[in-house]
Amino acid sequence: MATDVAEQEAKINTRFTFLEEALQNRANIPKGKLGEVMVEFELLFRYEQYRHNLLILKETVTDELDYLSGPIKVEVLSIEKDICQRLLDDSFEFYMETGKDKSRFFRDLVGSQYMKLAGKEVRLFEVLVGIYDKAILKVENQVLDMDIGKMAKRCIKSLCNSAEISAEEEKEINEAFKIASKVRLNVTRKVGTGYGRQHLPYPKDQVQSEILCHGLGAHYMFPETRTVLDIGGQDTKAIQVDENGIVSNFAMNDRCAAGCGRFLGYIADELSIGLHELGPLALQAEKRIKIASTCTVFASVELRDKLSLGEKREDILSGLHRAITKRAMSLIARSGGIDNEFTFTGGVAKNESVVENLKEMTKENYSGITINVSPDSIYTGSVGAALFAKRG
Repeated sequence: MATDVAEQEAKINTRFTFLEEALQNRANIPKGKLGEVMVEFELLFRYEQYRHNLLILKETVTDELDYLSGPIKVEVLSIEKDICQRLLDDSFEFYMETGKDKSRFFRDLVGSQYMKLAGKEVRLFEVLVGIYDKAILKVENQVLDMDIGKMAKRCIKSLCNSAEISAEEEKEINEAFKIASKVRLNVTRKVGTGYGRQHLPYPKDQVQSEILCHGLGAHYMFPETRTVLDIGGQDTKAIQVDENGIVSNFAMNDRCAAGCGRFLGYIADELSIGLHELGPLALQAEKRIKIASTCTVFASVELRDKLSLGEKREDILSGLHRAITKRAMSLIARSGGIDNEFTFTGGVAKNESVVENLKEMTKENYSGITINVSPDSIYTGSVGAALFAKRG
């Protein structure tokens, strides 16, 4: 399923590229305006996907109520319908603002909204969260089942209605779309990486480790990279690469998820906030509360203790992010330290507080080091895998 979803996304992104090329070859749309048109078109297209998944979530949530019975089932069903309808009613305005960050997945986008709405139902909050957790897994693990061509045409129509586009420019966009749609796409090679990669339906030579992929991907994004820090969902990796992006040394924490994305997700759940809200909250801290442990269990106990003592969650989160960064810096030291340009990859590179702490601690321990953080940091491993596929 994961490979099917990834392939579908790759084809959609390729169509965007062909559409932009077709528009560039038609001289009637100014170059500056062309960029704005493509950004708006892709945002509208992604909104269509987002809304489609919301509709599926609404159906799936209802299916997950089967284990309930009696009056509570009727009550929960009514609440779930209300939450899902609120999500749909607010979807366009919400996505046009938050969907600009392409690295945020459906789970992250809808999760924070759902939790806020479910949080109003204190008595049934745990039940509602449990239903959501089961439903979101089913929504994520599916290939988009809708007519991509018709969806794109709706987006073009919306684009032309909302933007300052002349009748002639609309004609150019439609013609370019026809050209892009006719290009045949053939998948020549696939390379898989990440957790569970050994279970992918690929030959052994088409499976690469995350370490190799992040090293090569970081080098491709920033050619002067010599040290890479990847903090992903399940582990943290400090990687040293040579001038060709080939891994020369690494150190890895893979015994538990302490200090990784899953750990941060657990903390976000404890505070009933979205994962993307952790970093901005930590940056609002007036002081830094020291957290002794980054073990998921012990840290969550500390978190509750600090909150019960009246400490602000912003101050606690500041200390928590500091502890995560210290752990990562220790791993970097074990791998050989920071040499030349330093690139931060993985999902946690989207966390502003971790980035700020990393910059601060790098400056304290190493001088004159350039730190690279790409807006597309979460795709670094995928970029590396694609480069391995290209090499054949």
